[in-house]
Amino acid sequence: MKYIFHPVRTVTALDNYMLFVEFCEGVSKIYDIKPLFERIPIFNELKENNLFYQVHVDVGGYGTIWNDKIDLAAEELYYNGTLVPSRFDGIMALGDAAQFWNIDDSTLRHAIKNGKFKCGTDITKFGKQWVITIEAMVREYGEPKH
Repeated sequence: MKYIFHPVRTVTALDNYMLFVEFCEGVSKIYDIKPLFERIPIFNELKENNLFYQVHVDVGGYGTIWNDKIDLAAEELYYNGTLVPSRFDGIMALGDAAQFWNIDDSTLRHAIKNGKFKCGTDITKFGKQWVITIEAMVREYGEPKH
């Protein structure tokens, strides 16, 4: 199986040792930590002193991290998490799209200005933030380059 890098945008520790993970491409998943307690003993440390709730995103979105000894890769979270359906599935911030497709942010802004993407269908603006559909990105630039 070919693994594609799916950068983590945010992570939230939920009750019952579950993580709510949002990925840069607009997908959210729930990841259950409990099976790791038996398979990987170091994860039992998450039960002590509320360490589990101190989870944060690793620099670059490569996964989640608690301390120098305990972390989870983005691929593990993405491929073994349970999809959480959302109305926002399939959209991502313009900056994330540029990074994901390895193109310059200004390239996308010029494409918007020149009418390459349909406003309201392919792209829209929320406040000061442009969001774009993954479908439109694939149509115009092919599969992500990362």
